[in-house]
Amino acid sequence: MPTAAAATRTAGKGAGRAGGRASGRLVAVALAGILLAACGGSPEGASDRADGGRITITVDLFGSFGYEEAGLYAEYEKLHPGVTVKQTDTEDEADYWKSLQTRLAGGAGLADVQAVEVGRIASVAQQQGDRFEDLRTYGAGALEKGFAEATWAAAAGRNGEVLGLGTDVGPEAMCYRTDLFARAGLPTDREELAQKWSTWDGYLALGRQYQANAPGGSAWLDSVGSLYSVMIGQQKERYYDASGRLVWETNPALKAAWEASVTAARSGLSAKLDQWSPQWNQAFAAGSFATLPCPAWMLGYIKGQAGDAGRGKWDVAKLPAGAGNWGGSYLAVPRAAKHKKEAYELIAWLTAPEQQAKVFREQGNFPSATGAIAQIADATDPYFSNAPIGRIFGEAAKAAPVQVLGAHDQNIAQQITNALGEVERKGTAPDQAWANARKGVETTIG
Repeated sequence: MPTAAAATRTAGKGAGRAGGRASGRLVAVALAGILLAACGGSPEGASDRADGGRITITVDLFGSFGYEEAGLYAEYEKLHPGVTVKQTDTEDEADYWKSLQTRLAGGAGLADVQAVEVGRIASVAQQQGDRFEDLRTYGAGALEKGFAEATWAAAAGRNGEVLGLGTDVGPEAMCYRTDLFARAGLPTDREELAQKWSTWDGYLALGRQYQANAPGGSAWLDSVGSLYSVMIGQQKERYYDASGRLVWETNPALKAAWEASVTAARSGLSAKLDQWSPQWNQAFAAGSFATLPCPAWMLGYIKGQAGDAGRGKWDVAKLPAGAGNWGGSYLAVPRAAKHKKEAYELIAWLTAPEQQAKVFREQGNFPSATGAIAQIADATDPYFSNAPIGRIFGEAAKAAPVQVLGAHDQNIAQQITNALGEVERKGTAPDQAWANARKGVETTIG
């Protein structure tokens, strides 16, 4: 069991949150939950450590969660002598999810901690609850008040099981290259740009101005798939309605995002890059695109790909047409995990407000823990021209809709972005591409 001081460092995260009584309750609830878990006070809390008390907790992730970069694993190992945390990760979430499904079906090869993207969490909650631990067993119920209601509810199983703890959410903004804007004769001030692209039509119009004077080899945006993703992230209902009915084919908001993306493709505004591809990664350093619709977690990715040479060349402005959310993730413990109790203790610590605030300052991943949001409100990022990222993403998080999540959100989104890629790179007629998307959805989800 950790010392009281260590427990306070991991649990007492609410002190900076506005409202004394709310802060006190959050600290008390979080402290009680962490201490209960750390001391083995749960009904099935017996440790399964071997090898003289030494243990390696395996963590399998996708993309960049920022834990290693923020030094959190090293910090956790110091607080828990005898514990080593070993991380593996897959860059592409679709590849990660496919592999995870294979391992879940076989009940082998699973890490102690598995990440789940928000677009998949409904699948876990509605269809795969028997393959993941109910974290209430280890004391997670005491942590509920520390998370936004929608974040907590999304990971709830059919009978109230807690199947994951939220790591972050994806409030959206627009990242852009100030040096490329200046060379094309466009303004670079983030507030002025937010006014000029207050609508998506305004954003596309500014893009046409950019393309008329763009530096050689540079396009307005990376891909129309990213444009679609950020636009659909502004909607409460996307692929399913609140009753759980599939509505993606008739949803006017989805059609509007599709049409805007098709317009961008046909106007030659895109660099035609597949997101997460090697060519896309290389394009950050090459200056191949001037704007990138960016949820908060994208900031760390940009830093990793653009490197030191990109410092001070990027900035962040408010997103066109209001707030939205794109992405976010959960940490879960599979039933087949070797070290379940210790895995829970780790994810409870990683998702606590203090650690989420550290990850935001290092990587930009916006907290899902309510106690962390006040802590990062004044955050700026020197890499992004000292943009007030705490304010920009904080305001976006407050205004973003609570999205309806369905079991196949991610699968449907992938088919639509694939179809937009056909329009963008192959010149496929939009009607044919839409038909291809429909066929792909039918094949994928039945």
